[in-house]
Amino acid sequence: MCSASSASVGSRAFPGDEGVIDFVVTWVDGSDPEWQRAHRLARSVSQRVPHVQVAEIDDGSQRYRDMGTLRYWFRGVERFAPWVRTVHLVTNGQVPDWLDLGNERLHLVTHDQFMPPSCLPTFNSNAIELCYHLIPGLAEHFVSFNDDVFLVGPLEPSDLFRGGLPRDMLACQPVIANPANPVMSHIYLNNSLLLSRHFAKRKVMRERPGTFFHLGYPPRYFAYNLVELAFPQMTGFFTPHGPAVMLRSTFDEVWREEPDVLGATVASRFRGDDDVSIYVLQEWQKLSGGFCPANVTRRLGYYAFECDRDLDRLERDLAGGSRTFACVNDGECSDFESRAARVRSLLERLLPEPCSFER
Repeated sequence: MCSASSASVGSRAFPGDEGVIDFVVTWVDGSDPEWQRAHRLARSVSQRVPHVQVAEIDDGSQRYRDMGTLRYWFRGVERFAPWVRTVHLVTNGQVPDWLDLGNERLHLVTHDQFMPPSCLPTFNSNAIELCYHLIPGLAEHFVSFNDDVFLVGPLEPSDLFRGGLPRDMLACQPVIANPANPVMSHIYLNNSLLLSRHFAKRKVMRERPGTFFHLGYPPRYFAYNLVELAFPQMTGFFTPHGPAVMLRSTFDEVWREEPDVLGATVASRFRGDDDVSIYVLQEWQKLSGGFCPANVTRRLGYYAFECDRDLDRLERDLAGGSRTFACVNDGECSDFESRAARVRSLLERLLPEPCSFER
């Protein structure tokens, strides 16, 4: 499963990769007029193609708007994970005006540097993330972030990898039919269908019970995994919306096995109900035994941007230092600017000092 003896955690060395860990983060500024023109054109073309539909929930403003918090993402990395080798910032070519492109630990990556030209421009985060293995110079061990997931507490390499394997949690959870976000329900089901073609659930549970029934898992998900024994087929997975701790070789493996399914998602310029997501790669790692079981939810706080109580909880958690990661997930709201200002104020309180990634 995983062995601390196969890695020198104290020296931050992993077999075959010399302790190298990279971070990858995506960013877009949906207020950019040039981006808006390209988006409108792509949207109008897709609506003229038969059988192609773009659901509002998957192409709404909350998918692209910028809260003005990216600088705090970088400040968190420098303060709490200074050991990271390279930060790969993935954009369509947009660059924040405050970003220091001369920083030797920063790699600005544009979509055309690693994605098929025929699939560009793209406005589909699933498509972008499925191509991460093609980023030039990306380490075998890396962590994928959305720009709404902030590092807000101390982090060591051993919190992410153990024995060269990602630390993660294999948690079963039925796919929920969510009428408020139907496309995501389809994507979760598509992920499960792909995985079921390659892994027999009961066989995996029998051969690697410790990956399902790890005593460190939260009681809820330990119980869900027990209930899952009653069902012969996969019902779905709980994949936290947080940092995805990945092996680059996992991407190579899944692309070899399922090039048509992954390729179809990459070719889709907007999120659609035929997509799979990066979650399918995370669950593939886990079902194949390529991870070290751990309770990854303990250090992750999730906060709905549109919920006052969640922002109050974010304020308490940041002040109390109880989290390592904080996900401030954007949602539909009428007072975006005031909420974004509050989030920026809270992050400024925690991370007031400019970092080397800023000019």
